[in-house]
Amino acid sequence: MNAVTFNIAAVERDTGLSKDVLRMWERRYGFPVPSRDNNGERCYPAEQVDRLRQIKRLMDLGHRPGKLIATPPEELGALTSRRTKSVAVDVSADDGDLGELLALIKQHDTAAYQQAMQQRLARQGLQRFVQDTVAPLTRQVGEKWEDGSFEVFEEHLYTELTKRLLRQAIATLPGGPRGPRVLLTSVPDEQHVLGLLMVEALFALEGAECIPLGTQMPLLEIGRAAEAHQADIVALSFSQAFPQRQIPGLLQQLRLVLPEKTVLWAGGGGVARISRTGDAELITTLDDALEALATWRLQHT
Repeated sequence: MNAVTFNIAAVERDTGLSKDVLRMWERRYGFPVPSRDNNGERCYPAEQVDRLRQIKRLMDLGHRPGKLIATPPEELGALTSRRTKSVAVDVSADDGDLGELLALIKQHDTAAYQQAMQQRLARQGLQRFVQDTVAPLTRQVGEKWEDGSFEVFEEHLYTELTKRLLRQAIATLPGGPRGPRVLLTSVPDEQHVLGLLMVEALFALEGAECIPLGTQMPLLEIGRAAEAHQADIVALSFSQAFPQRQIPGLLQQLRLVLPEKTVLWAGGGGVARISRTGDAELITTLDDALEALATWRLQHT
């Protein structure tokens, strides 16, 4: 039976490491060590892909790639896996009243998770549900992915189920005249969508007209969409995983292609530690987003 291997495009998608980085590491560090298929294309064994994924996770936490690559695989595993022996303890200790929800995701009980979240939504109402349940729960799931308590597929399961719930809730909101017109999206390489959905829910509750474009929109397309929709505001989301050093330049480039009257907002954990910029208003919390919306209305009444 042949060992499972992955081509370089698959490794790029699975690990978040670009093809250029993979080739550079191969030359500089001697890892990864791909074989070649009949067409001379690189093929990576599954164990190397797992190690590359571990390295990328640790890089996102601030470790240097050269040192990580030189670390023996067993020590690398110890760095990325800080799990307790019991899943039940792992997902409930110090997690407050969200521990039950985390446990349901860890147990892969999708029906029970959806039922529990629907009950919270009915009890709290959409605004409190977003601010008091979805926001802190998303933060805790991200932390558990970073420390190895959650597998990648479990983080994805949480994201997909919660996306579905938020979209259903947004779809039930009443119609009628709305404003301002807010275009919601993210830049290329920013795949996280829950932040956008949380803001969309809160803005829609406040009577804004939200235009969701999903994630990873090219900058020129954001500019064209803002013009086509006559957007009053373009709101971008940056997660903590997005390289912070890239954000100011991206905001500057986007400001140049937006209509002059369109306001640019950048929010999320990714902007929490960057310097203020004249190209966009930086918003780090959901409360700040609601305050920015109220301020915009006062200025445009």
